[in-house]
This record gives sequence, structure tokens and C-alpha cells, in this order.
Amino acid sequence: MSVSEVAVGAAPVRPHPTGLFLSELRLTFRRLRTLALIGGYGAVPILLGVVIKVTTASGGPNFISFVAQNGTFLVVVSLFFLLPLFLPVGVAVVAGDSFAGEAHLGTLRYLLVAPAGRVRLLGAKLFALLAFCLASAFVVYVTGVVIGAILFPTGGMPLLTGTTISYAAGLWRGFLVATYVAASLTGIGAIGVFASTLTEAPLGAMAATMAVPLISQILDVVPQIAVIHPYLPTHEWLTFADLLRDPIFTPNLVHGLVVQLVYVLVFVSAAYARMTTRDVA
Repeated sequence: MSVSEVAVGAAPVRPHPTGLFLSELRLTFRRLRTLALIGGYGAVPILLGVVIKVTTASGGPNFISFVAQNGTFLVVVSLFFLLPLFLPVGVAVVAGDSFAGEAHLGTLRYLLVAPAGRVRLLGAKLFALLAFCLASAFVVYVTGVVIGAILFPTGGMPLLTGTTISYAAGLWRGFLVATYVAASLTGIGAIGVFASTLTEAPLGAMAATMAVPLISQILDVVPQIAVIHPYLPTHEWLTFADLLRDPIFTPNLVHGLVVQLVYVLVFVSAAYARMTTRDVA
């Protein structure tokens, strides 16, 4: 929009929402730190696969026996190591920078002028964050499947209940695990987006977001406050193991998804309230 259009009070032209969302996706995934985070996640199955292969060859511990029997389990092991800390770090970086980074650079006020619109911009930031969660989980899935097939057998996949399923069914179970992990990160992401609307310091928003899963996991092991454990955002994170049972045990999985949905609704609503009343003049 030109200066002359502003001067005469011409109505601003709003871009199509799809264009705004795609623009936000390009901005997010072109950043070096985003590519470094996703690349780092993809390197974990490679590192673990090589270590497990060498350890198995030299008589390693029994806990890696599932990976040694079927390479698809490399996906599960990789996500198990990444979920408590490293995946939340990436989400905290992307979510914490979403609005605070724009404010810090002085570009937020221009984005919130009519061409973008506050609600549309919030939707685009949330869409990009969801895409990052999915990309992070599925790069681990794809790399784990490929490296697992190279280093380990690809026959029947043993489950935690002792039954064995086909390799194709095992790939589907691994896909479900990656999807559940991505969904489990959305609550922390929504908290991070809200924190990002409160400050112009992106590092502060990132640190506040990262503190949430750390504190939640600490509280989750304190038996004296067991009454609040089911409502913590990280309580059901590792219940993706229920996807590796026959039949799949769904109650904990459903509870975990519902908890994430509640956190998303609450903190997206708070971010919406903040963005629609924020003074950016």
C-alpha cells in the first residue's frame, strides 16, 4: 500500500489468507535456525542407529533388543529421547519468536496494519507453528524408517504386548506415534505464542515457553501433588507407547489429546485477546 493511498484514506487491499499462510511458512522454514533444528532432529536416528548397531554387535543391553529385531523401532526410540527436551526447545524457539521477534525488529506494527490483519496474522503464525511440529516429528519418522531399514531387519515387528505385526503395519504404527508426538507439542506451542504476544524480547518469550515443559515434568514426578498430574501438559507425552500394543490402548492417548486441545484453546484465545487489544502504534 502506497503512502498516497494512506493519505487519501483508500481502503487497504487484504491479501488472500492462503497467501499470508504460505508467506509465513516460507519465512519460518527459510530461517537458518529452523533448518538447523529440523536437521538436528533428523540426525538423531542416524546417530542412535549406528550406536545401537555397534552396541548390539558387541553384546549390548537388552533394552535395545526391539530395535535390533525391527528397524521401525528406531523411530520410537528416537522420539523417546527427543520428546522430553529437544523437541520442546524447537517449539519454544519458533513459538517464542512468532510475535516477539517481529516486535523486536520493528516489523510487527506494519504487519498488523490492515493488509495483514491481526486475526489473520495470528492464524498464520499458528499454522506455521503446527507445520513445524509436524515437520519435526516426521523428519524423525522418515529418517528412522530409512536408517532402520538399512541397519536392522525389516520383517515382522514385535509389539510391547508380545505379538508380532507385519512390517507394513509397523510402519503405520510408527506413523501414528509421530503424529501423536506432533500433537503433543501443540499445547506448549500455544503457550509460547501467547507468551510471544506479551513481550518484545524474543529470548524472554522462548525462555518462558521452555520453562513450561521443564516445570511440568518436574511436577509430574512429585507424588504429593498427584491430583494435578493428569492436567499437566506433559503428563501423557510418553503414552505413545500405547500405540505399540495389541490392541492399541486408547484411553490415555485420548486423554493426552484432549489435554493438548484444552491448552491450545485457552492460550490461543488469550493470544487472540491480546492481539486484538494490543497497541502497536
